[in-house]
Amino acid sequence: MDVLRPTLIRIGGRVYRKTLIQEQAYQHEEEEEDFCAGPGDCTDEHCDAFVVEETEKGFQCRVEVPSPLYKYIIGKKGETKKKLETETRTSISIPKPGVEGEIVITGQHRSGVISARTRIDVLLDSFRKKQPFTHFLSFALNQPAIQEKFLQFKEEVLEKCSKDHGVSSSLFQNPAKLHLTLGTLVLLNEQEIQKACDLLQRCKEDFVDQIAGGKPLTVEVAGVEYMNDDPAMMDVLYAKVHMKDGSDRLQVIADQLVERFVASGLMLKEWDRVKLHATVMNTLFRKDPSAEEQNNTMAGKSSFKERESFNGRNILKLFENFRFGEVQLDAVRLSQRFSSDASGYYATSGRLTFS
Repeated sequence: MDVLRPTLIRIGGRVYRKTLIQEQAYQHEEEEEDFCAGPGDCTDEHCDAFVVEETEKGFQCRVEVPSPLYKYIIGKKGETKKKLETETRTSISIPKPGVEGEIVITGQHRSGVISARTRIDVLLDSFRKKQPFTHFLSFALNQPAIQEKFLQFKEEVLEKCSKDHGVSSSLFQNPAKLHLTLGTLVLLNEQEIQKACDLLQRCKEDFVDQIAGGKPLTVEVAGVEYMNDDPAMMDVLYAKVHMKDGSDRLQVIADQLVERFVASGLMLKEWDRVKLHATVMNTLFRKDPSAEEQNNTMAGKSSFKERESFNGRNILKLFENFRFGEVQLDAVRLSQRFSSDASGYYATSGRLTFS
């Protein structure tokens, strides 16, 4: 990075310069990131985004932080915390590891407390983006009739295409976990999970009930398509879905849900529109049957490079119009990654029902 032209980051309408501290790396990080307020900073004025309280000894600000993120504020051997305290002339109290609570910033000067809080917010925003997703919004497609047709599809593909490069039974989705993914979330404690559940209910009241009409959406799952450019080197093959009545209601609900979750800060914006698809084959499953589709994270990119693609030309030719059947979509679920419920589907942390 050109030190004379540091990267600018916009958060909450303000601009910050991003600089790198040349220190020893700590657990899983190659370099520690630090941020200094840039033009239009709020180090010398009160910020409306948070509350600074006046106390007998000065000023105080509290910030709720999930315990898995404490380590990024502490740094290796406490170096990040010490640097923040020294440069802002504040004291930063952090709960014990694994204990959920508030980080408390205290100082004699309001500007110092605001500066410390602002820098902590920027640090947390940066490191949160590096966390693997924990939950995702989904529509379940694992009804018995769909599972039966999926198993038929798998059997016929292996019967007719098993000699094609890379094609094997390990690539296929678990039929009990067939689903549509709307978007992924990083929820690091019960408070954040509850916030996502509450937002789902507000979405139901604000627009979902009106669009769905209080009834399940009848969707047809038919045809297959692939993600990348070369059908001879596929990584993901998915089943296509569309509303049986020809409307775009499913797409509208999906797009508006993601828009709301992005606006709340619970989800990162990745695409202009949600790509509605049901993964049926995925090279991630080859090494890890419990793997999920990665979002656009560093972890996802490294996993992608390690994939062994398969030649799906014959699959496309023979099964391009394969019909998996109809399904009644009656709920959007907040699904927990790497989990299973009694039905074999993902454990549900919350849901938005259409009826």
